[in-house]
Amino acid sequence: MVWYNEQYPSHTPEEGRDTNMANYLQTFIALLLQILSMAILVRVLLSWVDPMANMRISQVMRDLTEPILAPIRSIMPNMMFDFSPLIAMMLLQMLGRLLLGALQ
Repeated sequence: MVWYNEQYPSHTPEEGRDTNMANYLQTFIALLLQILSMAILVRVLLSWVDPMANMRISQVMRDLTEPILAPIRSIMPNMMFDFSPLIAMMLLQMLGRLLLGALQ
């Protein structure tokens, strides 16, 4: 049998609440950034199937990802291929590592 104090010997209820809040915040940030990265990937894959974005899912993915991709496109020079999704995914990953590292 494990007693409460043996499992969490140094935590007061207030410290436990702060720890839980930090864990929830870390989980939320990680999940949000992962969803954004997946939305960018889905948009890239859909652009091969539906280049004119006529399907509803293509429009939804465009609406979700364009606020992230548009500023990157404005900075990058015009090229034959659009590398903004790749750069956006790398920036999201770096942002996630910075934020999650700061919260630990």
